[in-house]
Amino acid sequence: MSYNEFPLQLIDYIIFITTLAVSTLIGLYFGCLGNRQSTVKEYLLGGKRMRVIPIAVSVAVSHFSGTALVGVPADVYRYGTSIWLFVCAFVVMGVVAVFVYLPVFFKLQLTSTYEYLEKRFDQKTKILGLVFYILADILMFPILIYAPSLTFATMSGFNVQGTAVVLCAICIFYTSLGGLKTVVWTDFLQFFIIMTSLAVIYITGLNQSGGFIQVWNTAYTGERLQTFNFGFDFTSRDNFWAYSLGCGATFTATVVVHQTGVQKFLALPKYSDFVWTVVYVIISFSCVHTFCVLIGLETYALYKDCDPLSSKQIQKHEQLVPFSLTVLTANLPGVSGLLVAAICSASLSTMSSNLNALAAVIYKEVVCLFLKEEQSEARATFILKIIVVLVGILGTCLIFVVERLGEIISIMSLVFGIAQGPLLGLFTLGMVVPRANSKGAFFGTIGGFVSILCLAVPSKYYQMKGLIKSPTKPLSTSGCSYNQALWSNVSSIQAIPVEPHVIFKTSFFFYSLFGAIMTVIFGLVISYVTTADPPVDENLLSPVCRFRKLEREAEGTYLSVEEALQTLEK
Repeated sequence: MSYNEFPLQLIDYIIFITTLAVSTLIGLYFGCLGNRQSTVKEYLLGGKRMRVIPIAVSVAVSHFSGTALVGVPADVYRYGTSIWLFVCAFVVMGVVAVFVYLPVFFKLQLTSTYEYLEKRFDQKTKILGLVFYILADILMFPILIYAPSLTFATMSGFNVQGTAVVLCAICIFYTSLGGLKTVVWTDFLQFFIIMTSLAVIYITGLNQSGGFIQVWNTAYTGERLQTFNFGFDFTSRDNFWAYSLGCGATFTATVVVHQTGVQKFLALPKYSDFVWTVVYVIISFSCVHTFCVLIGLETYALYKDCDPLSSKQIQKHEQLVPFSLTVLTANLPGVSGLLVAAICSASLSTMSSNLNALAAVIYKEVVCLFLKEEQSEARATFILKIIVVLVGILGTCLIFVVERLGEIISIMSLVFGIAQGPLLGLFTLGMVVPRANSKGAFFGTIGGFVSILCLAVPSKYYQMKGLIKSPTKPLSTSGCSYNQALWSNVSSIQAIPVEPHVIFKTSFFFYSLFGAIMTVIFGLVISYVTTADPPVDENLLSPVCRFRKLEREAEGTYLSVEEALQTLEK
């Protein structure tokens, strides 16, 4: 196998630049031409006239970032195909979304999901939720842009930080101009770029790896085809429960009760559109994720006898996919450009969604508190655009910290678990537990946050010291013909002689679930030992716990979940 240290050619740069240019032009169209986003409703909700397929694709793509496009194949290469069970997690997310959370948001039609917390509990609980949400999303911003920046820098020789700043500037520009419509339609375009890129890369990889049967047999021999492990071990990252329950909680927190997801769902006019959107989200996500898993198996087939990380050809796992293209695309100009375009498209999609959602929440819940009079639509829209720019600049400045923190997927799970887990628990308390009161919600969320913090931070510390490592599948360097580092400057980490407690070995996939459960437990205990709040408005409760007696002709009966959902269409 031959390699090329910087494989990008002129055609690759043209493809990459064209992708960024089209995204920018979409922002210019919706911001300056066509149907301009001149009102808050247009800017944040697309005028509530969006269609199911674009919204579904946007929700899926914006939650499958470039980080995943790089991280998932690398994860399959090291740990096997168990990560495919993310698909099961999305199914779990879809079920609870349709029956538990989304009916409430549809009924209330709120601009900010955090308005719900004030209606259900009180203002201080809303502020607490806002703090968690804003900090988590700003911290995620540099993590999301780091993977595509690393990929482009690895394949071109450009500086990682400089690449990240340029990509951030482009994303901030088109998001601030066009609002939600720009976000959705760029996501829609980027989905097809991603799928086309993955298909081309997969087919190219099959040709180089000897075909599907050869790849599959190699993966089986290398113990990569171990997907369904039903043993419950909370320290294992590759069992069914870690993915279906742990990651199911993570996806519920980041899609269903998160502002980015809810804001897009609310751009649809009917609840039946919500349901179909969830179905298409699962299908879209499954397609992208399955391609990434297959590419991971191809990557293993290429490097089964010479692991690039062990042989110091690369410095980080996340360089594995772009590095493999030095072999795959040696005589195929344009394919590398497609990969870079796909990874950048996925990350830009996620970032633009987060920026738009953050602008909505900060304007509605923070800026409006300081405005003495109601703003005109034009001025409010201008303020929203300024917020997008300022938040984007702040997130960009944090890029210089990310590359020191370790594996991207574990970092994302850490951030999600610490912030989104307690938030999921908070919304669950509000919608599912009628007895939960404001004191229970507020202090329960703090308790959940402290609990997950005490678990996740020491665990991350031990990982950085090399004392906690997820066991990888067999790797080999027996076929390496060179020992010089090409893209790396690896330094060894000296471990301290301390054995961490087993609790700190808990799989990071369980972080969000753990944070949510602890929040609910603390919230329930505190609610039952303190004075109850006034009766809860039934519209603030999920259909699964509405037991209001209906006055009917013959006799009173209770609303079933299905009946409660049907009332949403009336």
